[in-house]
Order: sequence, then structure tokens, then C-alpha cells
Amino acid sequence: MSSPYQTRLWLMLPPRLITRPILWELSKQFEVVPNIRQASVTEEVGIVCLSLEGEHEAVTQAIAWLEEQGVKVEPVEINTIES
Repeated sequence: MSSPYQTRLWLMLPPRLITRPILWELSKQFEVVPNIRQASVTEEVGIVCLSLEGEHEAVTQAIAWLEEQGVKVEPVEINTIES
């Protein structure tokens, strides 16, 4: 059994998607676990930092589906300083 794949993403939702339960829909359509790490939502835009976990193929399909819905998806750039 392969280990789950996890990625962190920034999601930018346009006004027409702000009130839609898009992350719930995502979790129902794909075998992925979305975890909201940070969010800012106004009437004009929704910005969500999301951790997405599942099999690599399911995560890839979920990201493609989000983009098809009109969500702009970008990877989170994590800078770490090793001690």
C-alpha cells in the first residue's frame, strides 16, 4: 500500500464560487482529505490555504477539477531554515 500524498495549495475563488460548498463537493467526488490551514473571504474573493491529502492520482484529479470549476490553484512555497 502506498503512503498518502500531501500538498499545500493556495486557492483563489472568484465571487461566483464564494458561497458554493466547493471543498465539500471536492471531498465527495474524490478520495482526498482537504484541511483548511488559513482563509480570507470577502464578497469579492476567497483565498484559502489548503492542505490536500490522498493518493497522488486522486490529488491530481482533485486539483484539475478545482481548476475546471474556475478556482485558481497555486502551490504554497514553503521556505524553511534548517538549524
